Amino acid sequence: MHALIVIANPNPASFSHSVAAKVAEGVTASGATFEIADLTAEGFDPRFSAADIAAHLREGPSPEDVVAEQARIDRADALVLVYPVYWWSMPGLLKGWIDRVFSNGWAYDEISAEKTIKKLSRLPIHLIAIGGATMRTYARHGYFGAMRTQIDHGIFGYCGAPVATSELLLTETQDMSSHLDTARAIGQNLFAVSRSTKAADAA
Repeated sequence: MHALIVIANPNPASFSHSVAAKVAEGVTASGATFEIADLTAEGFDPRFSAADIAAHLREGPSPEDVVAEQARIDRADALVLVYPVYWWSMPGLLKGWIDRVFSNGWAYDEISAEKTIKKLSRLPIHLIAIGGATMRTYARHGYFGAMRTQIDHGIFGYCGAPVATSELLLTETQDMSSHLDTARAIGQNLFAVSRSTKAADAA
């Protein structure tokens, strides 16, 4: 089993990077493999260009960098997104990655205004958002619920990709070491359901 861990934080010394590293550590401990896609370090261009529009409309091929990202996801058995919360959502870099990579014809098939075929049902999604406010703030204003509606349902539900983890790690008045433990546990249990299913089938 193989995981693609995508991180969108421009600071390599960030807590986001520490969390991603702990997820990877857990994946390794489980006997699976991983690849980390650091979108900033790799210089991914999040801008939705004329070429992306042409690909969406089926009037031209997808850009090469998009095809390369799709191939990385195709090789993975799970996709993990680790990101800081910017303005109660994901950073523009990660949103641009999704805008471009989760394209019509690959993530879904837009047949008509009434019919869409979801194409990523095989790919479990694990979301780890890192926020700088308190849970009281998120609860009082409904921010986390809004994030889940927009991201979990609006993006991945549209593609049919099941969201297996939707975690919000808050860095204010929290024990940071417990967050790292949570990240490692997420990585270690990433493929637990798949392994138990295979064991049951073998029995």
